[in-house]
Amino acid sequence: MTLPEAAGLFLAFLARLITGAQGHWYGCPPKAEQRIYFANHQSHFDWVLIWAALPSDLRSVTRPIAARDYWTSSPFKHWITREIFNAVYVSRQRSDDQDPLEPLAEALKNGDSLVIFPEGTRGNKGDPQPFKSGLYHLAEQFPQVQLIPAWIDNVQRVMPKGEVVPVPILCSVTFGAPIQLLPGEDKRVFLERARDAVVALRKVR
Repeated sequence: MTLPEAAGLFLAFLARLITGAQGHWYGCPPKAEQRIYFANHQSHFDWVLIWAALPSDLRSVTRPIAARDYWTSSPFKHWITREIFNAVYVSRQRSDDQDPLEPLAEALKNGDSLVIFPEGTRGNKGDPQPFKSGLYHLAEQFPQVQLIPAWIDNVQRVMPKGEVVPVPILCSVTFGAPIQLLPGEDKRVFLERARDAVVALRKVR
Protein backbone atom coordinates (compact mmCIF):
# COMPACT_ATOMS: atom_id res chain seq x y z
CA MET A 1 0.00 0.00 0.00
CA THR A 2 1.37 3.40 -0.96
CA LEU A 3 1.59 6.36 1.39
CA PRO A 4 -1.26 8.26 -0.35
CA GLU A 5 -3.49 5.15 -0.18
CA ALA A 6 -2.76 4.69 3.53
CA ALA A 7 -3.32 8.40 4.18
CA GLY A 8 -6.60 8.22 2.26
CA LEU A 9 -7.86 5.35 4.42
CA PHE A 10 -6.85 7.25 7.54
CA LEU A 11 -8.60 10.44 6.40
CA ALA A 12 -11.77 8.52 5.54
CA PHE A 13 -11.68 6.96 9.01
CA LEU A 14 -11.03 10.36 10.61
CA ALA A 15 -13.87 12.02 8.69
CA ARG A 16 -16.26 9.29 9.79
CA LEU A 17 -15.01 9.56 13.37
CA ILE A 18 -15.57 13.34 13.45
CA THR A 19 -18.81 13.55 11.48
CA GLY A 20 -20.28 10.08 11.14
CA ALA A 21 -20.14 10.68 7.36
CA GLN A 22 -23.48 9.00 6.83
CA GLY A 23 -24.50 8.54 3.21
CA HIS A 24 -28.22 8.12 2.45
CA TRP A 25 -29.16 7.05 -1.07
CA TYR A 26 -32.64 7.90 -2.39
CA GLY A 27 -33.48 7.30 -6.02
CA CYS A 28 -30.05 6.01 -7.01
CA PRO A 29 -27.75 3.31 -5.62
CA PRO A 30 -24.03 3.84 -4.95
CA LYS A 31 -22.97 2.41 -8.30
CA ALA A 32 -19.75 2.54 -10.33
CA GLU A 33 -21.14 4.73 -13.12
CA GLN A 34 -19.68 7.99 -14.35
CA ARG A 35 -21.42 10.75 -12.43
CA ILE A 36 -21.36 14.40 -11.49
CA TYR A 37 -22.39 14.79 -7.87
CA PHE A 38 -23.58 18.36 -7.28
CA ALA A 39 -24.36 19.66 -3.81
CA ASN A 40 -24.90 22.66 -1.57
CA HIS A 41 -21.73 24.34 -0.35
CA GLN A 42 -21.20 25.46 3.25
CA SER A 43 -17.63 24.57 4.22
CA HIS A 44 -14.18 23.65 2.94
CA PHE A 45 -14.98 20.27 4.52
CA ASP A 46 -17.89 19.58 2.12
CA TRP A 47 -16.09 17.51 -0.50
CA VAL A 48 -14.21 15.55 2.19
CA LEU A 49 -17.56 14.58 3.68
CA ILE A 50 -18.97 13.45 0.31
CA TRP A 51 -15.78 11.54 -0.44
CA ALA A 52 -15.89 9.76 2.93
CA ALA A 53 -19.60 8.94 2.50
CA LEU A 54 -18.97 7.20 -0.83
CA PRO A 55 -18.20 3.45 -0.85
CA SER A 56 -14.47 2.79 -1.10
CA ASP A 57 -14.68 1.49 -4.68
CA LEU A 58 -16.16 4.81 -5.85
CA ARG A 59 -13.64 7.08 -4.13
CA SER A 60 -10.79 6.18 -6.48
CA VAL A 61 -12.80 7.30 -9.53
CA THR A 62 -14.51 10.35 -7.98
CA ARG A 63 -12.57 13.60 -8.03
CA PRO A 64 -13.50 16.76 -6.11
CA ILE A 65 -13.18 20.24 -7.58
CA ALA A 66 -10.74 22.33 -5.55
CA ALA A 67 -10.00 26.05 -5.73
CA ARG A 68 -6.38 26.28 -6.86
CA ASP A 69 -5.51 29.42 -4.89
CA TYR A 70 -6.69 27.93 -1.58
CA TRP A 71 -5.76 24.26 -1.91
CA THR A 72 -2.25 24.87 -3.29
CA SER A 73 -1.41 27.67 -0.86
CA SER A 74 0.69 25.35 1.32
CA PRO A 75 2.71 22.21 0.51
CA PHE A 76 0.57 20.13 2.88
CA LYS A 77 -2.80 21.16 1.39
CA HIS A 78 -1.40 20.73 -2.10
CA TRP A 79 -0.13 17.23 -1.30
CA ILE A 80 -3.43 16.13 0.27
CA THR A 81 -5.57 17.34 -2.62
CA ARG A 82 -3.18 16.09 -5.31
CA GLU A 83 -2.03 12.74 -3.92
CA ILE A 84 -4.98 11.58 -1.80
CA PHE A 85 -8.08 13.11 -3.39
CA ASN A 86 -6.75 13.50 -6.95
CA ALA A 87 -8.55 16.84 -7.05
CA VAL A 88 -9.30 18.81 -10.19
CA TYR A 89 -7.94 22.31 -9.61
CA VAL A 90 -9.91 25.27 -10.90
CA SER A 91 -8.98 28.95 -10.85
CA ARG A 92 -11.42 31.31 -9.20
CA GLN A 93 -9.87 34.23 -11.05
CA ARG A 94 -11.03 34.17 -14.66
CA SER A 95 -8.70 34.97 -17.52
CA ASP A 96 -9.63 35.70 -21.10
CA ASP A 97 -7.49 32.91 -22.53
CA GLN A 98 -8.64 30.09 -20.23
CA ASP A 99 -11.96 28.26 -20.05
CA PRO A 100 -12.64 27.58 -16.32
CA LEU A 101 -14.48 24.38 -17.25
CA GLU A 102 -11.59 22.93 -19.25
CA PRO A 103 -10.04 20.93 -16.35
CA LEU A 104 -13.48 19.49 -15.49
CA ALA A 105 -14.20 18.55 -19.10
CA GLU A 106 -10.79 16.88 -19.35
CA ALA A 107 -11.50 14.79 -16.25
CA LEU A 108 -14.88 13.72 -17.63
CA LYS A 109 -13.29 12.80 -20.96
CA ASN A 110 -10.93 10.55 -19.01
CA GLY A 111 -13.89 8.73 -17.46
CA ASP A 112 -13.70 10.24 -13.97
CA SER A 113 -16.67 11.21 -11.83
CA LEU A 114 -16.75 14.67 -10.23
CA VAL A 115 -17.97 16.40 -7.08
CA ILE A 116 -18.93 20.00 -7.77
CA PHE A 117 -20.65 22.85 -5.94
CA PRO A 118 -22.62 24.89 -8.48
CA GLU A 119 -23.04 27.86 -6.13
CA GLY A 120 -19.38 28.60 -6.76
CA THR A 121 -18.82 29.89 -3.23
CA ARG A 122 -19.89 28.88 0.23
CA GLY A 123 -23.37 29.93 1.26
CA ASN A 124 -25.04 30.36 4.62
CA LYS A 125 -27.03 27.87 6.66
CA GLY A 126 -30.19 28.37 4.59
CA ASP A 127 -30.99 27.72 0.97
CA PRO A 128 -28.21 27.43 -1.60
CA GLN A 129 -27.40 30.49 -3.65
CA PRO A 130 -28.42 30.50 -7.33
CA PHE A 131 -26.40 27.98 -9.34
CA LYS A 132 -23.79 29.22 -11.77
CA SER A 133 -23.81 28.03 -15.36
CA GLY A 134 -21.01 25.44 -15.16
CA LEU A 135 -23.31 22.52 -14.37
CA TYR A 136 -25.48 23.36 -17.38
CA HIS A 137 -22.53 23.46 -19.78
CA LEU A 138 -21.15 20.16 -18.46
CA ALA A 139 -24.58 18.53 -18.78
CA GLU A 140 -24.80 19.83 -22.33
CA GLN A 141 -21.33 18.61 -23.26
CA PHE A 142 -21.56 15.21 -21.50
CA PRO A 143 -25.18 14.01 -21.74
CA GLN A 144 -24.14 10.42 -20.93
CA VAL A 145 -22.88 11.36 -17.44
CA GLN A 146 -25.42 11.00 -14.64
CA LEU A 147 -26.18 14.16 -12.64
CA ILE A 148 -26.73 13.25 -8.98
CA PRO A 149 -28.02 15.94 -6.57
CA ALA A 150 -26.82 15.78 -2.97
CA TRP A 151 -27.68 17.64 0.22
CA ILE A 152 -24.95 18.03 2.85
CA ASP A 153 -26.36 18.56 6.33
CA ASN A 154 -24.68 20.10 9.36
CA VAL A 155 -21.17 20.36 7.94
CA GLN A 156 -20.97 24.13 8.46
CA ARG A 157 -20.86 23.40 12.21
CA VAL A 158 -17.90 21.02 11.73
CA MET A 159 -15.72 23.54 9.91
CA PRO A 160 -17.17 27.06 10.30
CA LYS A 161 -15.85 29.74 7.99
CA GLY A 162 -12.49 30.95 9.23
CA GLU A 163 -11.79 27.88 11.38
CA VAL A 164 -9.07 25.30 10.69
CA VAL A 165 -9.79 22.68 13.37
CA PRO A 166 -12.91 20.51 12.81
CA VAL A 167 -15.46 20.08 15.61
CA PRO A 168 -17.06 16.63 16.11
CA ILE A 169 -20.66 16.96 14.84
CA LEU A 170 -22.87 14.28 13.28
CA CYS A 171 -23.29 15.02 9.55
CA SER A 172 -24.95 13.32 6.62
CA VAL A 173 -25.03 13.39 2.83
CA THR A 174 -28.31 12.58 1.09
CA PHE A 175 -27.99 11.53 -2.55
CA GLY A 176 -31.07 11.90 -4.76
CA ALA A 177 -32.38 10.57 -8.05
CA PRO A 178 -30.41 11.58 -11.15
CA ILE A 179 -31.61 14.45 -13.31
CA GLN A 180 -30.70 15.26 -16.89
CA LEU A 181 -30.75 18.22 -19.24
CA LEU A 182 -33.91 18.00 -21.32
CA PRO A 183 -33.81 18.61 -25.08
CA GLY A 184 -34.02 22.34 -25.73
CA GLU A 185 -34.22 23.17 -22.02
CA ASP A 186 -33.37 26.77 -21.16
CA LYS A 187 -30.23 27.26 -19.07
CA ARG A 188 -32.00 29.24 -16.35
CA VAL A 189 -34.81 26.68 -16.11
CA PHE A 190 -32.35 23.78 -15.86
CA LEU A 191 -30.25 25.47 -13.16
CA GLU A 192 -33.34 26.28 -11.09
CA ARG A 193 -34.53 22.69 -11.45
CA ALA A 194 -31.11 21.36 -10.42
CA ARG A 195 -31.06 23.64 -7.38
CA ASP A 196 -34.59 22.57 -6.45
CA ALA A 197 -33.48 18.91 -6.64
CA VAL A 198 -30.74 19.63 -4.09
CA VAL A 199 -33.01 21.63 -1.76
CA ALA A 200 -35.72 18.95 -1.86
CA LEU A 201 -33.27 16.47 -0.31
CA ARG A 202 -33.06 18.58 2.84
CA LYS A 203 -36.50 17.28 3.80
CA VAL A 204 -35.68 13.63 3.13
CA ARG A 205 -34.79 11.64 6.20
